[in-house]
Amino acid sequence: MDEQIKTLVVDDEEGIRLFLTGALSGEGHAITTASSGEEALEYLRDIAFDLVLLDLRLGGRIDGLRILQAVSWRWPQTATVILTGHGTLESAREAILEGLDAYLIKPVTADEVRTIVAEVLKKRRQQAVESKSSDPLSQEESPNVLRRGDFLVDLEKRQAELRGHPLDLTDSEYELLIYLMENDNRPVPPPELVKVVRGYECDYLQEARDVIKWYIYRLRSKVEPKPSSPRHILNVRGAGYIFKA
Repeated sequence: MDEQIKTLVVDDEEGIRLFLTGALSGEGHAITTASSGEEALEYLRDIAFDLVLLDLRLGGRIDGLRILQAVSWRWPQTATVILTGHGTLESAREAILEGLDAYLIKPVTADEVRTIVAEVLKKRRQQAVESKSSDPLSQEESPNVLRRGDFLVDLEKRQAELRGHPLDLTDSEYELLIYLMENDNRPVPPPELVKVVRGYECDYLQEARDVIKWYIYRLRSKVEPKPSSPRHILNVRGAGYIFKA
């Protein structure tokens, strides 16, 4: 029996939640529903869904774009589809920048939803296979190589490169980069990073933030094209720092 597709449906209208649940339940989806952005974030904190299908306007403080940001930071392999009756060109652009897979304008039929969802999931599976086949970490001959996008680290030689150019890192900067790369599926809290670079448990969050921000600043100055607008080492407000290749 095929493994079920874990799907989160987020909409503040009960009728839409029931419609999407009915459209996908018979297609191998295990459906979880959320009636607000806040409820959706609670689920996304701990669950790696295969698909998130959501409205842009959710009637609360947290809208669909905020949910897309959370998925991009926490679960970058999760497919996302917007289904909305309030679409604009600007909102579409913003959603695409957050890694949206498909954008549907209501009303839609159940068949249209099933077709788009199948296409999105197929594309994601193909991308995962291609990524795995080209990743040195999946190759037996390269067990000591860590690669994320243009970043490559020889763990045995303790040498890091960016787009083929060696990075001149201190020991603490090297350890910080490695840890962020190895944990690129989640924002890492400041106390956890302080232990990496300083070797001690920091019990006070504000102290940890003050300590680690200088290490982040120095690392960014060596790996970011424009440190003031970082692309690779991002601050996730209230959560910590996350690495993006």
